Amino acid sequence: MNMSTTTPFINNCFRDTFHHRFKSNPSSLFITSYSNFTLFSNINNVSFSCNFKRTPHKSHSPKFQTFSTHTDTLHSLQSSNLLFTQTFPINRTQLVEGKIIVRLDLVNDLKNWELTVGCNVPGKWILHWGVSHVDDVGSEWDQPPHDMIPEGSVTIKDYAIETPLRKSSSSAEGDTFQEVKIGLKTISEISAINFVLKDEETGAWYQHKGRDFKVPLINSLKEDANIIGAKRGFSFLPGDLPQISDVLLNTEATPNEVEDNNSSLSRDPKQENSEVGGFYVELPITKEVTINNSINVSARKSPETTENLLDLETDIPGDVVLHWGVCRDDSRRWEVPPAPHPPETVAFKQRALRTRLQSRDNGKGNSVQISLDGEFSGFLFVLKLNENTWLNDKGNDFYIPLSSSSTLLIGNTDDLSKGVQREVIEEASQEESTSVFTDGIITEIRNLVTDISYEKHRKTKSKEAQEIILQEIERLAAEAYSVFKSSVPTFSEETIVESEAAVESETPLPIDLTPKITSGTGTGHEILCQGFNWESHKSGRWYMELKEKAAELASLGFTVIWLPPPTESIAPEGYMPKDLYNLNSRYGTIDELKDVVKGFHKVGIKVLGDAVINHRCAHYQNKNGIWNIYGGRLNWDDRAVVSDDPHFQGRGNKSSGENFHAAPNIDHSQEFVRNDLKEWLCWLRKEIGYDGWRLDFVRGFWGGYVKDYLDASEPYFSVGEYWDSLSYKYGEMEHNQDAHRQRIVDWINATNGSSGAFDVTTKGILHSALERCEYWRLSDQKGKPPGVLGWWPSRAVTFIENHDTGSTQGHWRFPGGKEMQGYAYILTHPGTPSVFYDHIFSNYRTEIATLIALRKRNKVNCRSTVKIYKAERDVYAAIIDEKVAMKIGPGHFEPPSESQKWSSVWEGRDYKLWEAS
Repeated sequence: MNMSTTTPFINNCFRDTFHHRFKSNPSSLFITSYSNFTLFSNINNVSFSCNFKRTPHKSHSPKFQTFSTHTDTLHSLQSSNLLFTQTFPINRTQLVEGKIIVRLDLVNDLKNWELTVGCNVPGKWILHWGVSHVDDVGSEWDQPPHDMIPEGSVTIKDYAIETPLRKSSSSAEGDTFQEVKIGLKTISEISAINFVLKDEETGAWYQHKGRDFKVPLINSLKEDANIIGAKRGFSFLPGDLPQISDVLLNTEATPNEVEDNNSSLSRDPKQENSEVGGFYVELPITKEVTINNSINVSARKSPETTENLLDLETDIPGDVVLHWGVCRDDSRRWEVPPAPHPPETVAFKQRALRTRLQSRDNGKGNSVQISLDGEFSGFLFVLKLNENTWLNDKGNDFYIPLSSSSTLLIGNTDDLSKGVQREVIEEASQEESTSVFTDGIITEIRNLVTDISYEKHRKTKSKEAQEIILQEIERLAAEAYSVFKSSVPTFSEETIVESEAAVESETPLPIDLTPKITSGTGTGHEILCQGFNWESHKSGRWYMELKEKAAELASLGFTVIWLPPPTESIAPEGYMPKDLYNLNSRYGTIDELKDVVKGFHKVGIKVLGDAVINHRCAHYQNKNGIWNIYGGRLNWDDRAVVSDDPHFQGRGNKSSGENFHAAPNIDHSQEFVRNDLKEWLCWLRKEIGYDGWRLDFVRGFWGGYVKDYLDASEPYFSVGEYWDSLSYKYGEMEHNQDAHRQRIVDWINATNGSSGAFDVTTKGILHSALERCEYWRLSDQKGKPPGVLGWWPSRAVTFIENHDTGSTQGHWRFPGGKEMQGYAYILTHPGTPSVFYDHIFSNYRTEIATLIALRKRNKVNCRSTVKIYKAERDVYAAIIDEKVAMKIGPGHFEPPSESQKWSSVWEGRDYKLWEAS
């Protein structure tokens, strides 16, 4: 019997409750005071202390504050010999294991059923659930009958219920088991109960095999019953999907008799539509809990010799290995110091040493003392807890200065050394492949430059050909950004115009600064409004309601509006399309759609249609009862469905992306499919008047097909929803998100740069930065913005909320009360900002309008330049185009006034804006 573990598919980290002591001048940290931190955790209060002592340079006479420590092995420090001391915070995670139980019992004289769902892992658990009916088609949930809903439940839209789990009445003192019971008084029309578990403490959701839990109430569902699979909303959430065992233990079965049944938990499939028997299921679950640690480092000059003595102490329990080395200058190149070394020290690849820390006398934590010759300028280290767990300083090696010429790096700084962790993990073959990769990019760029020169000497006037070459160079530059150590030039709108002019003529031409429109990417000055939320369909006349707000949205400064999916859909929100040419939807009729588009055009606002072309719901069943035959104008058969989704038995080719399991995935490799979709998009442009597209779930199909569709439909603007999981390690978001933004950039590359993409990377990093007061996350290792806007700003569509993440779904809601910090960031930075409807028509309206006005007044655009001035624990500050200064976070910042005068424009909760005067 193979059992795996249920894991969350959203990773929200615990809030940090400590603040960095040092906020302003890093050079002042050489060190004139001690930094103390108070750390709190729901599970443990663990600290790691490491004291490092060092002799001050003759030119320094540091004065030290009184230092009070809880450790019992620190040496008495004389201020005249003390060189350095600091406490570094470190967060690690601990797995808490437990189980989810699902039980179906007969109660009340064996007349009624009762479903029990419980969990014995500590947390604030919520059951998010709904029902399926016998005659349902598709995978939509419904709300249960009123008499099934337990007390204390909350209604979620029109399809689900949220019920909190309570401590079981039978639980012993100290037992953490929580449960909820649902009575099934009439189940003849209900075929199944669907649910997921949510831990409100962490915001994590737990599923079964990456989908909703499904408890069948009949033994055999009809052929047209709903197919198991996550609701669409869940499929789009960030974080790793869980892989847990589908082994469901029937109380009357032996482990060998248990079958792996992915569609239901049935007991006797031969009994057509009979009620299922009772069962008891246990599934393992783990929850990651953040534990706050610290490492205290002190250095002092030995009074007897010229050596520096270093003391490191920690109360992290168990085995802790110090992976360390020394350096001679600010290049921080690791080397091994000569012996003697501490006990239990071994060499690692002749580049570093590994020392096992010794258990402290009181049994709480570990410590070590190291003596080093005075010739070394710095001490570098990381901590190793096991083969896969390394602890470092916000993504960099810990660095301790040992001479007055050294400088202490704190926060988000670019370590000049390669970093020991990368050196340990990366193999030589990877380094060779990286070299080959970068050489290939350089060769491609050289070839493209040659192409430009060739076109120039031919006096070619084909602007289209020149733009394609320039876009390809921009793409390659973005792709190479994460590899090259030198910075990538930032191309302004003016630079591109000048380059185009130089290509067309050998004679210098006057530069036309009028914004140029490139198909799919607009002028670069767009400000996007998402014109709906998850509930907008309910009025039945959303188009008309939105038309009434057109003039108001134009006055606020919006230039583009994104409308909801227009087609007939199985789901009322529009994201389960059926007949693509039927534009009578829950939002209004086709005539009302045309009317609202014309209304926005009258006030100067472009309109984007929400094109859902990854999947399409079928009209008819095939001979096996599978829904994969289409009607309407696009009457495709099962050749239009990919072959590698087992739910829909398609006869097309394998998917070119990731499958969306709630509906048949369209096979875009089929020429007839592409031709039909291109014709449909062109019809929408002509018939409705759409100016461009928001493309849904583009992870599901190759970006090259998107290029084909955009070349045919020639949109003014296009943005794809490439929603991918960010990088997490033990429940905490990693600082380096280059791999995440690279995948988005790769998709844009595949479209040949003809479409932008939502900057999910920036949204995720803003979440962690604001939630945890870790604003250092907003600068990457090159000192650039860490999202897509830091690599390819002209294709990055930034946002903080949308209909999936916020609204009544709330699947990845932006930190509460900090929304305006998010808008202060995206509305002042490059990229194309998108503002969510719910925020526009809220108390934030005035502040958002002020930010938009500031952006437009200073002509901030998608290619504007950013200079980051601060990225510290409690403050982020930047100047954009030397015209706009901004800061977010509780920390202090004032723009430098040496060469520029600044006027304060607006100050809100933990954010402030200036413009050059």
